[in-house]
Amino acid sequence: MKSGKFLKKLFGTYLWGNLLAVAALVVLIALGVRYGLDYYTHHGQSVEVPNVKHKLFSDAERILFDAGLNIEVTDTGYVKSLPPDCVLEQTPGAGNIVKPGRTIYVTVNASRTPTLQLPDIIDNSSLREAMAKLQGLGFKLTQPQFIPGEKDWVYGVLVNGRHVLAGDAISVEDSLTIQVGNGQRGANDSIHYIDHATFDYEDYREDLERLKQRPSTDLQTPTEPSDGDEPEESAPEATIEPLDKKPAAPVTPAPTTPNE
Repeated sequence: MKSGKFLKKLFGTYLWGNLLAVAALVVLIALGVRYGLDYYTHHGQSVEVPNVKHKLFSDAERILFDAGLNIEVTDTGYVKSLPPDCVLEQTPGAGNIVKPGRTIYVTVNASRTPTLQLPDIIDNSSLREAMAKLQGLGFKLTQPQFIPGEKDWVYGVLVNGRHVLAGDAISVEDSLTIQVGNGQRGANDSIHYIDHATFDYEDYREDLERLKQRPSTDLQTPTEPSDGDEPEESAPEATIEPLDKKPAAPVTPAPTTPNE
């Protein structure tokens, strides 16, 4: 390429026009970023967060909207003395300085009493373990009810006088009564039952009489035979001996001579 043509293209309007267009675009982008960010972030503007605690959600939404703020529910709670849909907490709190358009996160009161599921503590834990677990979940407890059983072992749970089981839904307003053993029967104690089909009541009564009565060695006086009859030996009365002694051999009385 000849030098004349090269210089002509170098200083031509087409090249310089493109360069000026690129420079103008860069300036516009810089100005847009500078003032656009200020507009988006509300540079130099601020608003004080109003107090909307203990107000109904509809009223709190209107108050924050008038202040240039937004509202969003993030959680629910329960306070019996406050009406449903009442604002319990707000973040950021009242009095904080924020930018217009900031979202205020609130916790509202539940419309009905929440419930909790009873954990598996019946016949599965001691009194101390059960109380710690229930209180950690948010249950309210009364004084334990002591019943016969292993000491400090949980045998049941009562709610308003009725038994409940693991997994049952219980209102957070209800109080739980734990039934716990009072230690009057040990855990290793066992109960022996009598099989009425095989138990010999006659032997039981005879053994009982032997223990109650004193041993006797008296014999019954033999009866006199009548005329013309052969004398008969009268059988002695059986004696009852104590269990720890051997029974004495019965004494046979001598026969009497019949009268002539």
